[in-house]
Order: sequence, then C-alpha cells, then structure tokens
Amino acid sequence: MPPPPLLRVRLHSSRTLAMIHSSTSHLPHHLPQNQIETNNITQAITYHDRTKHSLTSGYARGPGRLDWVNQPNPFLRFTPSPSFPLLHPTSPLSPHYPTIFDSFPSSPLPLSLSSVSSLLYYSLSLSAWKTTGFSTWSLRVNPSSGNLHPTECHIVSPPLPNSPYNTSPFVSHYCPKDHSLEIRAVGHQNLKLPITSDSLIVVFSSIFWREAWKYGERALRYCNHDVGHAIAAVAISAAALGWDARLLDSLSHSELEALIGVTKTYPPLPEPLPTKPLRGNLPWVESQHPDCALVLFPANTNFTINYPALREFVKEFSYSEWAGKPNSLSKDHVCWDVIYRTAGAIKKPADDNCFSVNPFHKSGLISENLYKDFTVYEVVQKRRSAVDMDRVHIMEKETFYQILLHCLPSGEVGPGEKQGRNFTLPFRVLDWDAEVHLALFVHRVRGLEKGLYFLVRNEGHFDSLKKAMRSQFEWTRPDNCPETLPLYRLAKGDCQDLAKQLSCIQDIASDGCFSLGMVARFEPVLREKGAWMYPRLFWETGVIGQVLYLEAHAVGISATGIGCYFDDAVHEVLGLEGKEFQSLYHFTVGGPVLDKRIMSLPAYPGPGENAY
Repeated sequence: MPPPPLLRVRLHSSRTLAMIHSSTSHLPHHLPQNQIETNNITQAITYHDRTKHSLTSGYARGPGRLDWVNQPNPFLRFTPSPSFPLLHPTSPLSPHYPTIFDSFPSSPLPLSLSSVSSLLYYSLSLSAWKTTGFSTWSLRVNPSSGNLHPTECHIVSPPLPNSPYNTSPFVSHYCPKDHSLEIRAVGHQNLKLPITSDSLIVVFSSIFWREAWKYGERALRYCNHDVGHAIAAVAISAAALGWDARLLDSLSHSELEALIGVTKTYPPLPEPLPTKPLRGNLPWVESQHPDCALVLFPANTNFTINYPALREFVKEFSYSEWAGKPNSLSKDHVCWDVIYRTAGAIKKPADDNCFSVNPFHKSGLISENLYKDFTVYEVVQKRRSAVDMDRVHIMEKETFYQILLHCLPSGEVGPGEKQGRNFTLPFRVLDWDAEVHLALFVHRVRGLEKGLYFLVRNEGHFDSLKKAMRSQFEWTRPDNCPETLPLYRLAKGDCQDLAKQLSCIQDIASDGCFSLGMVARFEPVLREKGAWMYPRLFWETGVIGQVLYLEAHAVGISATGIGCYFDDAVHEVLGLEGKEFQSLYHFTVGGPVLDKRIMSLPAYPGPGENAY
C-alpha cells in the first residue's frame, strides 16, 4: 500500500535566505533598553534565517573547501601556567545505568582531587584514539559536531583537598589531552568563594573558529549544540558521584568573562566588526566566548546561592594575576562576521532572579531488562557517533518507548500533572521549562507502524502545536504506549526517503530504527524572555541529544546527531508557518556499521589501558 500523500509531499523552500548585514552588537548607547533588546532579537532571528539550509536556495554560507593547513588545533593550552595531572580511575564504582534516572546515590562523594578527576574523566576527557595508519585523531566522551570540539571547560573551585591548591579558591582550565588542570588564577587566602566547601562551579566557553573553519556561518548553531551536550555530560557524571547540577543563569556574560579571565587573556574584538567575511591572520577570532556556568553540589541537600556575594567574588577575583597565554590554533583565519555580530546580540545580561533547585522526579521505567548490563561510566565511555546505519536492526517497541520516557523533562508525574517543568536528570540542570519537542520518523520498530510521530515534551504547548501543524494529522496515541508518555502518531507511511531528503540527503537518517527533528517554540520565547534565549534553545536540544546517545549505547546500538538538514522543508512537512516553531537539531538512532579499517587505541596509553 503506498504511503498517504502527506508523506509523499513535494518539498520546496518557502523563502530565500536573508542576507542582511545588520549590526546590533555596537548599538548607540542613547537607544532605550527596550529598543536595544528588540534589535537584538531581530539580529538573532535574522541570523537564524540566514543560516538555514534550503532545498532550492542552497546551503548556508561556508568555506566551500577545507583549508587543511589551517585546521584549528583541538587542544587549547596556556603557557606558562602551573599544571597538575588528574587521577585516572582504575576500578571505578558507578551505578547501573538505568538507576541513575531513578535517584541519586545515597552518599555523595566529598569534593576532592579524586572526585573532580572522576567528574571530568567521565564527562569531557578523551575516550579513545583512532588511526587508519595514515592519520590519527582523538575521540572524547562528550560529542561534538565534526569532532571539532569548540567547547572549553574551566573549573572554579574552593580550596581543593588533596591537591596543590588546598588553601585558596582558584580557577583552572581543563586539558583533556592529558587529563590535567592548568591553573589560571589563585585567590588570596582571605578571599572566599561563596559556595559551600563541598560544591564546585564549572564554566563552559566556545571557540567559534573551531567550528566555523569547517561549517562557516552555521557554526554558531553547532557550538551551542555542543554546549548542551557538555552540560548533560557533566550533569550525568556528577550524578554518578551523588552530585546535583544547576545553571547559574543569573550571572551575565560579562561576569562569566571576568570569572575565567577572557579580557585578561585575549585581544578585544575589533570595533566596528567587519561587515563581510574577512580572511587573514586574525588572533581575536580564536577568543573564547563564555557560554554558561553550572554549580555542582551534593544532591538532596538544602543548597542555595547568594548571587550578590558571588558577584562580589567575581569582581574581586578578576583582579588576580592570570597565568599563561593561549597557544595559537591556526596561522590564518576566516572571520565569519555574522557569527560575532550575533554572539554580541545574544549575550545574557545579569538579572535579579533567585537561585532555586527543582524537586527531583524519577524518569519512567518500563523494565531494566531493556538495557544491557552497563554502569553509567561504561555507557559514557562507549558512546560513539555512528557514521553509517546497517538498515537491518529492528528495535522493540518497548525499547523505543523507554528511550522516549528518558527524554521527558518531568518524568513520573502525579494525577492531573503534565510534562513541562524540568525535574528529571539531566534536564533539571536547566532553569527554564521545556521548549523543545520531537518529530519522529519511525522506520524499524517492531510492533509500531511506520510513519511520522510527535513527542510533546511540554504539554502546555499541545494546543499551539496542533493548531500550527497540518490539519490532516491524526494525533492518535499508538498501541500500548505508556500512559505518561505524550506520544502521538501524526501519519502512517514509509518515511525513509523523506527523512533522508530532509537531513541533507544523508542515508544515515533513513537507515536506522528511527530519526527525528527537534522542534522548539521559537520566536515567542525570544519575545517573552530575550535574545539570550536563542543559544539556550540549542543547549536544550544538545541535552536531549546526549540522552539519546547514552540511551542508544545502553541498549546496545548507536546514534548520531545531524546538524545538516533543510530547515524550512522540515517545517513544510509539519505544516508549520512563520517562526512560532523552528527545527533546531536532527538525530538518528539504529544499528551502526563499524569500519574495520579504523583501529582503536587507548585514550591515555600507559602501563595499563587508560591508566595514568
């Protein structure tokens, strides 16, 4: 029986890409604040439209070819700066993978050199080296688009027991290549970091150039996907130690810059910014852009943050002496001007919101038997991005439902409660309600009809979604779907060719068990909260993506994030018009094809595998 007309729709782009070079990062100071914010939102939306891939207008602007001579170094170092190695766990204890979504371990580990080492080893370290004999490259525990790793990690710590810095607070940079910390600045002994002695702050920053080298103007999107993956990776690793995690999102972009010494380390961006792509030796292109800070603390405790005291600490600590200069990543660069102009428009301002921690909700669990007998640490280290799918593996319906249950923000909810607030691991790290939903293309799930499905992750959006999407959609609950899983079938039919076409004609989107597009409530969020929510929507997709990666490996298969897709063609299939909802990330899950020509080597060679 042929698929219904809906799944055989002829796709076309509804608009050409905007090519407007409008600057909002250097607005006149006399503009009223509401006009500045309106201009910033316009810049974010303009960037988003401009960087869409189109079936008819072509791909977003990029380099066209790869300049291998100037491929950025994936490892940042600060020289000279004090450095000390972190411990390499040899026999780590960690919870059975599915139990981490049920509760935190009852006894959190104390903050120490050993626990910080484990936190970073099982979230951001190298997981392997790969070689073909002609070339060798590293993989990391946290995924990255193109394996380019624009995300850098900084640790802001109180005095750390069993370390060389056990009397004063300090800021360090994490070096995954050798699993070590570089000390950037040390506070005086009378300066107190205003968090409890058993807590820690992690700051993420992005080097846009690492992604832009390959992906051009669309790179800002991918950098923020990676931030989301890193946030989830750290939250999961922290949970295995018995620690909870929460964004410190009332801090401003400039406060984060001061906290990790950006202005003390890098040359300032030129004023005015270029108004077109610029080639040359441009050291400022390698600057770090602070993204966010997380605080990690013992779970199930009455933890709080005094933001005024933390701001005073940041101010005083910024006067510290900063050690080391960053190594050069490339000899020559291309400045994709719209990236830096948009980054300026989406900076987070400070706010007066109070710090709060959401109650913990367990995620729905059908059966632990659906998972392999892996610990959390085994799953995160086995995670790989599949290059191809085998077109053979068939997923059981219960496994499909289980994966989606772990993608829900609120988990097990009581009678009358709906999905929306972020209570479950790792989504509880975010301090806004869920804004991202999943449009699913089901290809090979036993007991589930092929077709287009939709997971509503915030049920407060249900009416808006149904009104915005095609009127022909069924919105039917599939058979035996868990009651707490808001999953709906929109249309029956084989959508393998459609999924492939939407994801830039990539077979990997059609050859697995299922693929999906992450659809976010978009312009209303920016209007309600501000332009600074633009990157945060991508962070949320990255957190979801990290869960999909881990779930796939925990059941014995694989997954891959897909950043290349035809944006407005996705919207057309769903019937979405305007910018109320936008597709921000694609993903695919299935049985991987392993390339036997590539050899795996230990992440950290030594006397024993992965031993220091």
